[in-house]
Amino acid sequence: MKQTSKEFSITSRSKHWVHLWHGFLSDKIAVMSLLIFAFYCLISLAAPLIAPFDVRDPNFMDLENSEIAPYWIDGDSRFLLGTDGQGRDLLSVILYGTRLSLTIGIFAVLIQGVLGICIGLMSGYFGGRLDNFLMRCADVQLSFSNMMVAIIVMALFQTIFGIASYQHLAMYMLILVIGLAEWPLFARTVRASVLSEKQKEYIDAARIMGIGSGRIMFKHILPNTVSPLLVIFTIQIANAIIAEAALSFLGLGMPVTQPSLGSLISSGFNYMFAGAWWICVIPSITLIVLILVMNLLGDWLRDHLNPKVYKD
Repeated sequence: MKQTSKEFSITSRSKHWVHLWHGFLSDKIAVMSLLIFAFYCLISLAAPLIAPFDVRDPNFMDLENSEIAPYWIDGDSRFLLGTDGQGRDLLSVILYGTRLSLTIGIFAVLIQGVLGICIGLMSGYFGGRLDNFLMRCADVQLSFSNMMVAIIVMALFQTIFGIASYQHLAMYMLILVIGLAEWPLFARTVRASVLSEKQKEYIDAARIMGIGSGRIMFKHILPNTVSPLLVIFTIQIANAIIAEAALSFLGLGMPVTQPSLGSLISSGFNYMFAGAWWICVIPSITLIVLILVMNLLGDWLRDHLNPKVYKD
């Protein structure tokens, strides 16, 4: 029996994912990057269990223990990575800071993805005036510097609502601002895939059978955009973490009481040339390694999910 275009598409995708998995296992850099990223996620989730100290404990901050060097540099055995300027165990705050940075990055990109995917599907599927309007909105969004918009919004929020309110809502504001900043990237990618898929026979068959537009978009067309979306998700999480770190370094991100990797680097920078270099350097290395492995994964996915590269 002759295969329908939809059945052929499903079979082709299955072969593609099998080929992708075998290619991944044969790439040592990609495997190592994924293992390191998984390690980051694991220690972030387990931070309350594996951190030597509880950062929520009122006695966690002790100025008498400030600027103690790491244990391997004649430091205190209680503090493996030393302490910061406020006397906090650096290992504990890095574990919680990594957890916070990953949380902000992942949820911000989820907002980007949900908004961009919905707009891209509607724009590409319905076309016409709706397509023109939505794409002009995307053009307007892209005409602004995302970091500049984030700086202005966070600065205004601090000024209007005050520092006390800001400290309680900083994480949610960062997720919202970063999440709303780059949805056009998802929207344009999905729209391009929709314009290609909606002309195929199985979409025409679905319309003739009376299947609704929403079901066609999300059940039939959206699965064919998974490959480019995986690449964008990976790279955008890294970009969102960088954006959060940059805002925190400028004093517009997470407060000192809720340390992210960016705020740890910002507070430690003042001690960089005062002898306590570890306060800034160790969180910086943690952030650099996280961004590096995510970019390596994104580059690998981009190379291997590119239909021009893949061959049956």
